[in-house]
Amino acid sequence: MSQQHDITDRMRGILIDWLVEVHYKFELMEETLYLTVNLIDRFLERQTVSRKKLQLVGVTAMLLACKYEEISVPVVEDFIVISDKAYTRSEVLDMEKVMVNTLQFNLSVPTPYVFTKRFLKAAQSQKELEALAFYLMDLCLVEYEMVKFPPSLLAAAAVFTAECTLNGSKKWTKTTQLHSHYSQHQLLECSKMMVALHQKSGTGKLVSVFKKYGTSKYGHVARTQSPAHFMLEPRFWD
Repeated sequence: MSQQHDITDRMRGILIDWLVEVHYKFELMEETLYLTVNLIDRFLERQTVSRKKLQLVGVTAMLLACKYEEISVPVVEDFIVISDKAYTRSEVLDMEKVMVNTLQFNLSVPTPYVFTKRFLKAAQSQKELEALAFYLMDLCLVEYEMVKFPPSLLAAAAVFTAECTLNGSKKWTKTTQLHSHYSQHQLLECSKMMVALHQKSGTGKLVSVFKKYGTSKYGHVARTQSPAHFMLEPRFWD
């Protein structure tokens, strides 16, 4: 984002928050959302984008992610309608060409989703732990400050934070540490930031993730699980 002169971290957050809503409305696979965000961030890292084209970048990234991940892909017209006809079909297809060329057709990337699924399996997770871990992960997608963490560390921190939240105490088994290659102290900064995001979720204007995980599909986890405030205390990490 450092090379972007017309868009800010906040604008990126608004875009991702809207795409979370679009993704849920289209009933797409979770992998599609994570790949969409990855494509957006890598594109913005390499290409300067004007403010009025940011939403176009977003819908095009989701179109590409759908083509890669989904069996039944929404058509271009679906994305035009969902963006209130702000762009034409030719604009979307032109942006698609620019994006795949800028990214050198590299759509096979290890997103946090893949790592989270693996670490949850190592943790022998139940549905509640899985829902909470992905809730924390989705909250991170909206926040640009979380982009600095590697996908594997984000995933490990989400599982660790979710486990601690549900247990009310520190929990990171040797098996999970072995599979993730991260110790508790390596997760400290990221986990604290996740707890802070959990604390403020549902407030402000960017609430799509909170609404999504407040539904029965995700066990109402956004409304039933309180943040792990105790993880913000220095003694927790001693």
